[in-house]
Amino acid sequence: MTVNLSKGQKVSLSKADGGALTVVRMGLGWRAARRKGFLARLTAREIDLDASAVLFAAGQPVDVVFFQHLVSDDGSVRHTGDNLVGGQGGDDESILVDLQKVPARIDQIVFTVNSFTGQTFQEVEDAFCRLVDETTGQELARYTLSAGGPHTAQIMAKVFRGDGGWQMAALGEPAQGRTFQDLMPEIAAHL
Repeated sequence: MTVNLSKGQKVSLSKADGGALTVVRMGLGWRAARRKGFLARLTAREIDLDASAVLFAAGQPVDVVFFQHLVSDDGSVRHTGDNLVGGQGGDDESILVDLQKVPARIDQIVFTVNSFTGQTFQEVEDAFCRLVDETTGQELARYTLSAGGPHTAQIMAKVFRGDGGWQMAALGEPAQGRTFQDLMPEIAAHL
């Protein structure tokens, strides 16, 4: 059963039977907002959103997975590849996290989305991030970006070690930046 998260809401990543999740996929989906008017087709632009995962230990970034570094140094987090246009009808980009392989010193993984091509989220429709149990394919949680805005990035969600195991928190914090590096000051506020 999927939990639809609101900004700031948290959910445990323990299985209903009390077992622990092993591999989760953070999926990102989006499509360009439909333009209106006679010349809409002539002026349509593709939107390149990029998903990134920043791994933290005691509040310090220690690794990142994004379109130019597809696998974390320890091999526990893997980006499946860059999608330059979105709108594929499902996860346009995915980041897989093998929770059992994440080193004990890593206590948080923050997922960001940024518009590499510089469009604002006013030009994006149906943006979401979701967490899926990769073993079963079951969607565990979904955070839907319900409103656009003049920002070029979102600090979407994080998974973190909490009491009783891994948890997920929906952050949904708007930010400005074309890459995850541009977002680091805003990310720090959510650790």
